[in-house]
Amino acid sequence: MDQKGKIRGAQNMVEAIPPMMRAIGFVEPGGPQVLVPEQVPVPQAGAEDVLIRVSHAGVNRPDCIQRQGLYPAPPGASPILGLEVAGTIVAGGGNVPPAMIGQHVAALTPGGGYAEYCLAPWRHCLPVPESMPLAEAAALPETLFTVWHNLFERGFARDGERVLVHGGTSGIGTMAIMLGKAFGLEMIVTCGDAHKCAAALQLGADLAINYRDEDFVEAVHSHTDGKGVNIVLDMISGDYVPRNLKCLAEDGRHVTIAVLGGVKAELNMALVMSRRLTLTGSTLRPRSDDFKAALADEIAENVWPLFASGELRSVIDRSFPLAEAASAHARMEAGEHVGKIVLEVAGD
Repeated sequence: MDQKGKIRGAQNMVEAIPPMMRAIGFVEPGGPQVLVPEQVPVPQAGAEDVLIRVSHAGVNRPDCIQRQGLYPAPPGASPILGLEVAGTIVAGGGNVPPAMIGQHVAALTPGGGYAEYCLAPWRHCLPVPESMPLAEAAALPETLFTVWHNLFERGFARDGERVLVHGGTSGIGTMAIMLGKAFGLEMIVTCGDAHKCAAALQLGADLAINYRDEDFVEAVHSHTDGKGVNIVLDMISGDYVPRNLKCLAEDGRHVTIAVLGGVKAELNMALVMSRRLTLTGSTLRPRSDDFKAALADEIAENVWPLFASGELRSVIDRSFPLAEAASAHARMEAGEHVGKIVLEVAGD
């Protein structure tokens, strides 16, 4: 066998890969209890894909929404839940660099993370150093890609600006606090109780507002001497939007990344015009592979070294065995978590 054949052999099978694997599925949409373990075929890698033996998978709000039947997987994506994993690349398609086989990686996936093996485009993977636990690595890609794109690319965050983030102790919120402080932003967050406010402050937030006890609009204006914030990173939408706009300074940017409070909002467009506000937003999962690859390259250059060095670390709330995915979803929907929830698929 020539050298090319040896490389292809290494790419196509670096270890014995079983035909079937454990995964978490559901027959009908519903509450967390519909999630059950099942046996399904191991997916086959396409030309641009790597097959990852999953160590841990991150749990995200979109997983819960998909389980409820409200966020179907895009065409061609695995119907299995799970948008981020960490583990070992055990096989790859013909266009995958051979050196990637055997590497530990964290990967943004189009789906399929709640399983022993998962496919991801090789360009959506980030290398995991030996010093980074795979559980922590698995908790990074979805929120890291989302926050970096929306805060810095769509929100045009600049050193010294102020940012308001709702859900300050969620996975998105904790990531936003860390990235914001690392890049010189003043971070204001809202949380649902005193314990979460304290946790947000410990992570580096400059102000944590208990939205159950005080009006966040008044709190923002008091903290900023009436100047307001430059960016709002909003996961709520609905009736929060007009209140968010009142928090914005002139030339402020409102970036929507979820609509947990409803898809419709009533706006005062005279306010938008007079204060020159920008309203934007995005969803990550439907974007093209090329877009996500370019985003991964930018993150690898600008942000990933901070996590690889240990300067920044993911915030882990709790880890559940894969078979207890229903309990993980129940905890997320109860809103008790601080940081990310992960599933332990297999120790590595």
